[in-house]
Amino acid sequence: MPKAKGKTRRQKFGYNVNRKRLNRNARRKAAPRIECSHIRHAWDQTKSVRQNLAEMGLAMDPNRAVPLLKRKVKAMEVDVEERPKELVRKPYVLNDLQAEASLPEKKGNTLSRDLIDYVRYMVENHGENYKAMARDEKNYYQDTPKQIRNKINVYKRFYPAEWQAFTDSLQKNKMEVE
Repeated sequence: MPKAKGKTRRQKFGYNVNRKRLNRNARRKAAPRIECSHIRHAWDQTKSVRQNLAEMGLAMDPNRAVPLLKRKVKAMEVDVEERPKELVRKPYVLNDLQAEASLPEKKGNTLSRDLIDYVRYMVENHGENYKAMARDEKNYYQDTPKQIRNKINVYKRFYPAEWQAFTDSLQKNKMEVE
């Protein structure tokens, strides 16, 4: 449908636009950023993706890198042709990636300080009596005895050494009082 006459405006040149920044941002959007720092630093913009990855010892297509063995083997074909291996010019990238992958995974999940304090308070005052814990005034969320037991078990699982030290200190305090 055509526009109404006189409603289109002439494009004016934007003098206050920084062309250098505009072009730089357009280049960044055109070539996506490589997240892996090892690969990004070894990347050569003048080469293709396949060439870059081959130089680093990485595979562009995993199906071609590790071909499936064919089940039908003819009697005449005794020696299998091997493709010439591509030269790895940047082995340090592969070594860095392997070293990073072999590092142990750090534990990302932790419990909140409030939950830890809540569990410690309940165990300190009530021991293993979950029904008394459920009736306690500090049970703000009105947890049932099973919910409280589950929270205590989660705390035990996340911090076993801290739990052991805590129960030992409770035992010592109990012996001192008696």
